[in-house]
Amino acid sequence: MRRKLTWRGRKAVHSARVLDEVVNTEVRLVPELTGEAQRRAVDHLAELVLLSQAYRHYSYGWIGRRELERRGKGALGRLEALSAPNVQQLTERE
Repeated sequence: MRRKLTWRGRKAVHSARVLDEVVNTEVRLVPELTGEAQRRAVDHLAELVLLSQAYRHYSYGWIGRRELERRGKGALGRLEALSAPNVQQLTERE
């Protein structure tokens, strides 16, 4: 038996679908990348998939708003860390 989604649940499902669309679009570009760029792109996409999953878990009522916020902040932190240049990248530019 399906339960009726709340407004917040529908919004969470919509957010999950948007993230899925981004991942589906971007994953096609990964094979064109090489080496480190490919690894970073895969890591970024994996974080988006996990965030999409968190939104779905929230919409099902499996996690609460605070847990969704915690997971979202964690995903953003990891995405920022992935985007930051590491020491090796800085020295290679010199």
